[in-house]
Amino acid sequence: MIPARAANWMAVIPVSRQVLRDGLGWGVALWLIGYVLGIVLFPVVPTSAIGWVIMPVGIAVTLWVLLRKVRADSFRYLLALSVAWTLIAIAFDYVFLVRLFEPADGYYKLDVYLYYALTFALPLAVGWRKNARGVPEHSSRATLSR
Repeated sequence: MIPARAANWMAVIPVSRQVLRDGLGWGVALWLIGYVLGIVLFPVVPTSAIGWVIMPVGIAVTLWVLLRKVRADSFRYLLALSVAWTLIAIAFDYVFLVRLFEPADGYYKLDVYLYYALTFALPLAVGWRKNARGVPEHSSRATLSR
């Protein structure tokens, strides 16, 4: 049985295909792109610089996803997306980087904290920008209710 408090929170964002695709699907896909890039760059880029090299690519891909693939209709939806993507990034980083590779000099440095902050902030910033400018999203106007 689901506690009443949890049921009320789940009613805020009903689980649909869109929620699963945007939250889990794109969240995992974006993380996986960075992970694969990190593995590819590992032999040729110093480990202390890998995050800084990946970050511009990650920002560009994330912006493309947010502008072309995610259809958000409310601030609440974007906030849930931000939380989901950030939790995926933190959990997957811990399991598949920190625990699996056990970096000698540690993993959590400025580039990683900036990556987490951007993962959280970009969906909100793009949604705010779309709403402020009235940018069409696909074929309809993008409006975000508060």
